[in-house]
Amino acid sequence: MTTTTVSPSVAPSADGTAPRPRSRRVRRLTGSDRLVLGLMVGVPTLIQAVLVWIPTLLSVGLSFTRWNGLDLADIRPAGLTNYTYATQEYPPFWPAVWHNVIWLVFLALVATPIGLLLAVLLDQKIRGSRLYQSIFFTPVMLSLVMVGIIWQLVYARNEGLLNNLLGTAGTPGATDWFGDSQVNLWAALIATTWRHAGYIMVLYLAGLKGIDPSLREAAALDGATARQTFLRVVFPAMRPINIVIVVITIIEALRAFDIVYVINRGTNGLELLSVLVIQNLVGEGQVIGVGSALAVILLAISLGPIVYYLVRTFRRAD
Repeated sequence: MTTTTVSPSVAPSADGTAPRPRSRRVRRLTGSDRLVLGLMVGVPTLIQAVLVWIPTLLSVGLSFTRWNGLDLADIRPAGLTNYTYATQEYPPFWPAVWHNVIWLVFLALVATPIGLLLAVLLDQKIRGSRLYQSIFFTPVMLSLVMVGIIWQLVYARNEGLLNNLLGTAGTPGATDWFGDSQVNLWAALIATTWRHAGYIMVLYLAGLKGIDPSLREAAALDGATARQTFLRVVFPAMRPINIVIVVITIIEALRAFDIVYVINRGTNGLELLSVLVIQNLVGEGQVIGVGSALAVILLAISLGPIVYYLVRTFRRAD
């Protein structure tokens, strides 16, 4: 990095002696500096483009075609046929949409409040709070596949922990938690909550640590109770964290895949849009056009509420 020294004009001091001139350094980027900055910006941008934006654009393009996924010469335009088939003739589509809605509502109204409650309790400086944080955060460090395997051991019909606790294991009255289409969705949601709540807890703990203590002190001086202080002072002050958590909750609900795929490959009451995408894009009976159309629909559903919420939130801030 080159340095140019500039000597500014200096006025004489009160005793008539001129003070020492101060040099001002103007820094200019050298060629190596520009190369390093270019790599720091260009490499992540390239990775993002290759792994996210280019596949997304290709999926949008393929959703309007017919293709067997083997020879590029076999690609044929199909217009809106794939979207019409997916929404009107594909039987698992609307059950999968409904299950994703249930997944989102459950995470928003059950899992996220549990994470917030854990964060508030652990923020009270109770003894062993670090240990409790580690215990509740442990599921977050596990992959969703591992979470699914753990809960298979809990929900197994004959040897599972839950049926053994209920005393029904090995009997005709044992509940098939993953095989019964009436209950397997709720069983999977409980398994997801076990992981999601720990993630939300960590985010809210970070938000609570960043709250200015003077806000709580002022509320206490005004006679506010602990509940009033949290609802009217602390929670609104965590607005940036709330925005992040809303976005994360929507994404987690719509990208849910691993747990249901481990349970029964997303069938028999566990149909989700993400599972339908994989089923149509991978395997012997792959239908690239339909799978791409489902992926685009999932993307649109994901972006819709997120963009709407962010626009409304930032408009209120302005």
